[in-house]
Amino acid sequence: TVSLNWDLRFCTCIVIRDITLAADIEIEHCVETSHGVLHVTVHGAGNVRRPAILTFHDVGMDSKSCFSTLFKFEEMQEIVKNFTVVHVDAPGQEDGAAIYPAGYQYATMDQISDMLPAVLQYFNFRTIIGVGVGAGAYILSKFTLTNPEAVEGLVLINVDTNARGWMDWAAQKLSNLTSSLSDQILSHLFSQVCVSKCFDNQTFMFFFLSYSRRDLNIERNNTFKCPVMLVVGDQAPYEEAAVECNSKLDPTTTSFLKMADAGGMPQLTQPSKLTEAFKYFIQGMGYSNLACSHSPDLCVLWV
Repeated sequence: TVSLNWDLRFCTCIVIRDITLAADIEIEHCVETSHGVLHVTVHGAGNVRRPAILTFHDVGMDSKSCFSTLFKFEEMQEIVKNFTVVHVDAPGQEDGAAIYPAGYQYATMDQISDMLPAVLQYFNFRTIIGVGVGAGAYILSKFTLTNPEAVEGLVLINVDTNARGWMDWAAQKLSNLTSSLSDQILSHLFSQVCVSKCFDNQTFMFFFLSYSRRDLNIERNNTFKCPVMLVVGDQAPYEEAAVECNSKLDPTTTSFLKMADAGGMPQLTQPSKLTEAFKYFIQGMGYSNLACSHSPDLCVLWV
């Protein structure tokens, strides 16, 4: 069953996968902000006594391609039952979005971060637990530094808080490689579908090229006020940046997770291990009594 509800400020589409399962209710919203409209998908029963879990995807992806594997994982469904899960798409990145015209002035990373308070206000969320990948991790980091009272916890996958842009990073990594090996690295970072979306779709390319960011100036005396879990694949291209970020965070509230055989997208390749780590993380915040089996391949460093 699909129903549409329109007014002057927003649009809402309710998609009910199975009316007997509250966790399968999917509600899509278009939220107006000071820098444009954000497409937001909400799952869960709306537990107002807990923070919402708010996700933000990486370049070359939308919320579905970035997070569906993780949040549809059977054990992760236990979390969906206890929290409201909110997936935010960067402007124009959602499935079926209109193509922006050539010359369109796309929002910067900082401007996209500034759009998130409108999302919290729209849904009347007091606080969130942020889950971001790549560009999404940067956006949520920026939002948390600006709005520390609104974030109770952060899970940052493949985060890089330095000032260099993605293209600078790519040039550095690929400058001495053969073209075939460069293709392998790109495939390691993004699926072939994601790469083709970036280069075949102008709207995806806007977000891709906007991933040029300012240094967040994170230091031990200027850092996140909430618990943080950093996640990166072992020997993945983001590993060095994640290690550097870890060295700048408060060691009493930071956990650092390196995943074996995870590649560049742990949430896609290792959903079981990431779910287990996430359960431990929210247990530490006092929000879950869910048990987690010990995995010998999971290495979480509480530093």
